[in-house]
Amino acid sequence: MNKIDKEALVISKIKSDYIGDDGAIVGDYIYSMDAFFEDTHFKREWMSMAQIGKKAMLVNISDAIAMNAKPLYALVTLALPKDITSTQIDELTSSMQKCASEFGCEIIGGDTISSDKLHISITIISTSSDPLKRVGLQDGDLLAYTGFLGESKKDLEKLFAGQMIELNSKFYEPKLRDEFIYKARRYLNAGMDISDGLFCDTNKLLDINNKGFELLCDIPDEVGLSGEEYEMLIGFAPSQLLDIEKIAKSTNTKLNIFGQVTSNNERFDKCVTHHF
Repeated sequence: MNKIDKEALVISKIKSDYIGDDGAIVGDYIYSMDAFFEDTHFKREWMSMAQIGKKAMLVNISDAIAMNAKPLYALVTLALPKDITSTQIDELTSSMQKCASEFGCEIIGGDTISSDKLHISITIISTSSDPLKRVGLQDGDLLAYTGFLGESKKDLEKLFAGQMIELNSKFYEPKLRDEFIYKARRYLNAGMDISDGLFCDTNKLLDINNKGFELLCDIPDEVGLSGEEYEMLIGFAPSQLLDIEKIAKSTNTKLNIFGQVTSNNERFDKCVTHHF
């Protein structure tokens, strides 16, 4: 095969019943981890140390929120380049701690190593009385995503072109939907955060449920192929729509319904994210 999904290949080689969601549910806790690597997810010339630290923590906490979980603890591994200064390290770690504390999460340990680039890996330990999983879609369920998609891809392209982007760009600071998910959980059948783009993540959600879908509206590539958005992709019964819309309104969350689950084999045929 000319092109392989390396993440799927790695996962297929690891045999565990805990794999398949944004985090692994083990006993009373949920464990999740994401990497945030220089020249894969960011360039140092594009972001301050404070922005790097905050986004690294946000994209990890996103996995907990996607499962309707409260993040409790974080373990942080830092690969630090030789040219990084003590002032920069302080800025980086302070921003991670501040961001974590805003979600009730405490950094309790980790590791540091030397490297030629700045790499960050964070493990989040969270808890939930009612985890939201990827499995649970039913025929007839509506598929929707929160917020606006496309800004992260658009601003990444601007950065590559040497242009400036707004300080409040979602590329710098993703908007997490914790309040919406915590309030809407009872009405949701399945969900996950959108890190690899709407097209790709919808396919993942359908695959794990062995379902297909009917597209209810056109989605342009600049929306469907924008990765690292960290909005929520959710599925729910049509009978729950009014309740979910009320919660969306009360939490200032835009709700975009784009598909309906069926038993066909339909998938988005484009699945490319914007990592560089």
